[in-house]
Amino acid sequence: MTEPLRIAMLTYSVKPRGGVVHALQVSDALARRGHVPRLFALSRDGEGFFREPAVPATLIASPRRTELEFDDQILAMIDDYADGLRALLPGAGYDVVHAQDCLSANAALRLRDEGLIGPVTRTVHHVDDFRSPSLIACQDRSITEPDAVLCVSEPWVRTLGRDFGVEAELVSNGVDVERYRDVAAGHGRAAARVALGAGDRFVILTIGGIEPRKGSITLLEAFARLRARLMPGLDPLLVIAGGATLFDYRDELQRFAERRAALGLDDRDVRTVGPQSDRELDGLLAAADAFAFPSRKEGFGLVALEALACRLPLVCSDLPVLRTFLRDGDSALMAPAGDVEALAEALERVATEAALRTRLRRGGDAVARAHDWDRSAVEHERAYARARARERVA
Repeated sequence: MTEPLRIAMLTYSVKPRGGVVHALQVSDALARRGHVPRLFALSRDGEGFFREPAVPATLIASPRRTELEFDDQILAMIDDYADGLRALLPGAGYDVVHAQDCLSANAALRLRDEGLIGPVTRTVHHVDDFRSPSLIACQDRSITEPDAVLCVSEPWVRTLGRDFGVEAELVSNGVDVERYRDVAAGHGRAAARVALGAGDRFVILTIGGIEPRKGSITLLEAFARLRARLMPGLDPLLVIAGGATLFDYRDELQRFAERRAALGLDDRDVRTVGPQSDRELDGLLAAADAFAFPSRKEGFGLVALEALACRLPLVCSDLPVLRTFLRDGDSALMAPAGDVEALAEALERVATEAALRTRLRRGGDAVARAHDWDRSAVEHERAYARARARERVA
């Protein structure tokens, strides 16, 4: 292990988004290796972390300002974060300031430019296709101006080099297999299915909410075809959990609702349950028969890895980033992103072929066990050491 480091780990949210989970888990793994991390996050309306952090955490208040236009809301959140950090970071002796998103990175970069803190590290999980000027500027600055940039997948390392001229380092994601052991073993499955009212239905779960990047309408269309093919036999049920995000997807929610009605689907067929607690998500994972992940873009796909740890057969988009840890037909069935018919066919195969489900569970379990947060912590140590060496040379 390197010398113990004091690490300020910054994330914009307390909700169960991939980058937030990554911040919590990496901080925990770094603490196990003798470092001293502290989490910092924006808190809206007094909300706490969706999961109790294993390391000390500080929440910075950022009230909702619905009277402001969206771009002004984003700028106000950055101001809140910067003001909160300005009272906490200078003089606190942090060796590393590490931001996991564009909002926290912009706040930290402001303090750096004021001479109040040293270099800033940023993990770029993925590059969004933003339309609002505030988020475009936020994202661009958070990629091009940090002193060190990390990515959790090789395709995004290449993208940052090609599109931004940024040389990023690769660190890995992980999954706490032990945490999901009971879910994988089927403990509580019967009770979870009763609570869901699933009966003997084939339950397909997706986590991530309804938004364009998640391929929500593609999944809805594919599910409608699946129901037409499998009814009345398996009577499939689609459950969509999550959706706690900073960004405004009201237009997508409206399109989803209109398309669901046009397809003749209702709450009995497709249930949107919104953000869930850790315990509630565990119940949904226990109740599910398969996991769908039809994203059009991902930074890594951490929730897919968690589904594999729960031994759920996975149907997902055939994205380069997912190809870095999944093999089609072995640990997942992969369909071209946005291809409704291919996704419907993959879901049908998983629903009707028991031997395939067994093979995917076996392959997915092996993938999950190969992804370890302690390995990620070691990679972060090395990245921090290189960044600090560059700082000394400069």
